[in-house]
Amino acid sequence: MAENWTGGSTVPSRSLYPHQWSWDSAFVAIGLRHVSPERAQRELETLLDAQWGDGRVPHIVFNPRVPPAAYFPGPDFWRSSRAGRGAGAPADVQTSGIVQPPVHALAAWLVHRADPAASRRRGFLRRVHPRLVAWHRYLLGQRDLAGAGLVAVVHPWETGMDNSPCWDRPLARVAPAPAGSFRRADLAHGAADDRPTDLDYGRYVALARAYRDHGYTDRGTAHAFAVEDPGVNALLAASEHALARIAHTLGADADTHRDSARHVTESLVRRLWQADAGQFLCRDIRADALLPERSAAGLLPVVAPGLPDDVVTALLRTARGSRFGFGPDRLVPGYDRLGAAFDRHRYWRGPAWFNVNWLLERGFRQYGRNADADVLRRALPAAASATGFAEYIDPDTGQARGSGDFSWTAALTLDLLSDPQGGIR
Repeated sequence: MAENWTGGSTVPSRSLYPHQWSWDSAFVAIGLRHVSPERAQRELETLLDAQWGDGRVPHIVFNPRVPPAAYFPGPDFWRSSRAGRGAGAPADVQTSGIVQPPVHALAAWLVHRADPAASRRRGFLRRVHPRLVAWHRYLLGQRDLAGAGLVAVVHPWETGMDNSPCWDRPLARVAPAPAGSFRRADLAHGAADDRPTDLDYGRYVALARAYRDHGYTDRGTAHAFAVEDPGVNALLAASEHALARIAHTLGADADTHRDSARHVTESLVRRLWQADAGQFLCRDIRADALLPERSAAGLLPVVAPGLPDDVVTALLRTARGSRFGFGPDRLVPGYDRLGAAFDRHRYWRGPAWFNVNWLLERGFRQYGRNADADVLRRALPAAASATGFAEYIDPDTGQARGSGDFSWTAALTLDLLSDPQGGIR
């Protein structure tokens, strides 16, 4: 964590990800609160300083000291201050134009709880509260593209699960950017067999370019890719509950956020729950159909309070079943083991991720499934230590994959080790 600190924020990885990433910083703050609550506050404040006028929190905040060739797509591609001017992009900092899952209010609440006196002294909650309200207002307003009460993503990267097989069908509609029109930087830092294919990357670039060229507008734009993702919406529901607690602490309106959280959870069950699958599925808005592929995102609604008991029971059954194989010393993989596209090495197509399993641990415990939560509480730190805090791991062998010394792996290990008995955090 110390080596990845830049003075105002924490990079996920010095080599592969040399800038500040949105949901990474939220997880980093959750871990840092145990060793440096003030630095955890600064982690979130630095990210929110780059918030756009329309409320969006961009998925990357670029460090101008990093050479342009170190990461693609970089600031010259996104052109945020020019292309995003109509959406209120800041003029003094360069960012991407897309977003990531909204874990930030949950992180802010946990950071405050770690040292309430220091938080009050610095005015932390009072500073971040209006920004978090604006962030959620953007998602619930501008990104409810189907008008059904759920947030839609317009790029696979917005889900955080960038290369999931869940995106293969909707991505098939997207003509890829010509191979010679961009240069991938990721292959210089990771094995090609672990990374997205050139075809997929070409489609990611084409989607981002189209969104940029339309001024990063959401409504009134014919998005080639528009999907309701259960993980994104579950984290929004959980963060709306956290934002209600923040508002209550400040003497502000909390009921609006509680009502919003309830509506998102109800819409999740109505729109994305598939009883026959025993999990939530993604919905392709353009086709108005559930996508049949099963990923760990379909288990993440367990972090949202208020799910029906039968849904929670089914989610646990699915996690333990042959498709995900969760059990002692085995983390939940990012994708269905029985799926045709399962690849235990390739980015988000099979490996197990520490942040996903941390969220599942929290969700299982929330619903009183403490034995299952305890399995993850023991397995996650052990796997992190054994792999040098890897970005992700082979779900069968536990072998390290991706980058080493990964910030959220270290941060979430800190969080789990801070409370070995699994108490309320």
